[in-house]
Amino acid sequence: MAALTPDTVDIIDPDLYVRRGYPHDEWAVLRREAPIYRYERANTDPFWAITRHADIVNVSRQPELFHSIQRLFVTINEEGSPAPDEAILRQLLNMNPPEHGAYRAIVNRRFTPRGVQGLREQIDRITAEVLDGIVDRTECDFVTEVAARLPLAVIAEMFGIPRADWAMMFRLSNMMIGPGDAEYAGDETILETLQRARMEFFQYFSQLCEDRRQNPRDDLASVLANGLVNGAPLPIFELMSYFALLIIAGNETTRNATSGGLQAFIENPAQWARLKGDPSMAAGAAEEIVRWTSPVIQFTRKATADTNLCGVPIRAGDELALFYPSANRDEAVFDRPGVFDIGRNPNRHIAYGIGEHFCLGANLARLELQVMFRQLAERLESVESAGPLHRMRSNFVGGIKHMPIRYRMRPRA
Repeated sequence: MAALTPDTVDIIDPDLYVRRGYPHDEWAVLRREAPIYRYERANTDPFWAITRHADIVNVSRQPELFHSIQRLFVTINEEGSPAPDEAILRQLLNMNPPEHGAYRAIVNRRFTPRGVQGLREQIDRITAEVLDGIVDRTECDFVTEVAARLPLAVIAEMFGIPRADWAMMFRLSNMMIGPGDAEYAGDETILETLQRARMEFFQYFSQLCEDRRQNPRDDLASVLANGLVNGAPLPIFELMSYFALLIIAGNETTRNATSGGLQAFIENPAQWARLKGDPSMAAGAAEEIVRWTSPVIQFTRKATADTNLCGVPIRAGDELALFYPSANRDEAVFDRPGVFDIGRNPNRHIAYGIGEHFCLGANLARLELQVMFRQLAERLESVESAGPLHRMRSNFVGGIKHMPIRYRMRPRA
């Protein structure tokens, strides 16, 4: 096989992500040889690939110079895809200061460390119930039966969504995050899948909003339904998009970190033995899991003026793609970046982003991961793969759709 060069790497084709997972070898070539690389291929619009930790931090801390845009991520050009400026949703990820801060403030209090700690007992309970559901068996699909259930249940309960509707939330989230995957889209195009999921989401949340305006409760749905931006109610499109964002982000990324985390432990049994020997390491393990899995692969930015990065000229209007998994394996930042080490300290990963768009739900995700892996360490007596992973067709989110495992689970103490 010919040696990889910046001009021969492929870091965009979603079919490659299905077959091989993350292109860490390709990102390593770019970090070493062309960290600010003009990616021009026949099947995609040109963009700058940003692969080093320091450069992603630099771009992220200049929101006035590098704007968030409607297109959240770069991908190949496929028939039936939305246009780059098509507004499927309009939410925090598309917004820039000062609008971004005003919208974020509506729910920010619910996601502070103090606000999230109030959910610990609830998260402990849900996690125990999820594990109870597989305790009498020896094989399961870890994604659908464990990893997906905790974050979905937590965010749904935060919204006050009835349990009977949780399966619908899961289905629609999958369609929104993986519209190019045939398991979620069926025979529809990417755009048709997105539009259908959006319509169902919006119909559901419109009714939920109306109820919470007439009968407000102490839940996220009531906070959003009655929220104000600059003294006025949220416009309907932005309001519905806000609901969709929190449901999707509240379950998709943590689900994939949980699945990828257990896979990392299966592949690194010495680290699993460390955690089982000392479940108090769950907090550090959660950080290493998020660094290792980096569930969000990329976000785009657009330069608002001519500038340069590390001496490379960037023109106004140029798009940049920030590749977080690459930054989280940067040799200049991490000692032995290709080693999974739950005792890693310091761990300066940026899997939750940095700057204006630091993940709103980071504190919640951390707590969910800590609780899940602490309980797994206490109850899971053995675990191994029982079949191949099935990855989502996406270069935006590193999704694992199915993960068969064989295990022995101890009943709850």
